Amino acid sequence: MRAVEFQEYGGPEVLRLVTAPVPEPGPGQVSIDVAYTGVNFADLKARSEGYRVPALPYVPGVEVSGRVRAIGAGVTDLAVGQEVMALTEGGAYAEVTVAEAATVFPVPSGLDLRTAATLPAVLPTAYALVHTVGRLQPGESVLVQGAAGGIGTAVGRLARAAGAGAVYGVVSSAAKAAHAKDHGYDEVFVGAFQEQVRAATGGRGADLVLDPVGGDTLRAGLASLAVFGRLVSFGNASGAEPWTVGQPELYPRGVSVSGFSILTLAATAPDVLRRLSEQAFAKAADGTVTLPVTAEFALAEAAQAHRLMGGRSSTGKLLLRVAD
Repeated sequence: MRAVEFQEYGGPEVLRLVTAPVPEPGPGQVSIDVAYTGVNFADLKARSEGYRVPALPYVPGVEVSGRVRAIGAGVTDLAVGQEVMALTEGGAYAEVTVAEAATVFPVPSGLDLRTAATLPAVLPTAYALVHTVGRLQPGESVLVQGAAGGIGTAVGRLARAAGAGAVYGVVSSAAKAAHAKDHGYDEVFVGAFQEQVRAATGGRGADLVLDPVGGDTLRAGLASLAVFGRLVSFGNASGAEPWTVGQPELYPRGVSVSGFSILTLAATAPDVLRRLSEQAFAKAADGTVTLPVTAEFALAEAAQAHRLMGGRSSTGKLLLRVAD
């Protein structure tokens, strides 16, 4: 089969199209003939710095759609040929991949495989940030970093559907601001945001801040919280040193900080992830959330997809088209 792998860490140029053995599912697993693969920032971090890479060479990719190819021992609720979408532990930039059955889901009625590939990592993350971890209440305000990306796009829609009083976004360009405003955001800030958030909220601050960046951006988000506000960290795109927070930051306004990683949850609590994902996918099935595919590449063009996402000019969701 064809697959895209890297044998060393570096820029997009280290991605190579290779011929690889077809993987077979073990107990509790299924193999999938891949139709589409989602491109995520986690893939870029794996390629550039070894994020969640157990060994080299490595085939990146954590979400796919396709059809069940083979079933491992103990799997009873999936069938060969069934259309599915899945969260994987890597290996999704390939014509065949293997996933734990607990993270494989039937494609909801009314959705095609192309749309399904946008969902497995992005939508459960967005749902958790708004509902499960963020606990957004009607009338509250939310501030979202990376508002024009895949997760940011979904969060905007979910927050609006949850009755948010105001949905604020932060992006890196005016073009991205326009995209975010089309997906549920009331106001979008380009670059610096701390003073703008205070001004927009009459000095009060945001009730919920969602941060995938870390570093100084996380600190500014923490300072942008209202009294009793919550910040959820769900990434460290800045590559900054691990942050710490304690009494000086939390006590004065009674704020709180929490974290979320869908890949970690898949490893530590797959049953919880499954329930969360099913709730999230229902929001796509009923039309509450749509994730626009803004660019699609052939499998052999994976490096181009990484360049686009790494250049910070992309919006919405990027896909690799694997099946011809």
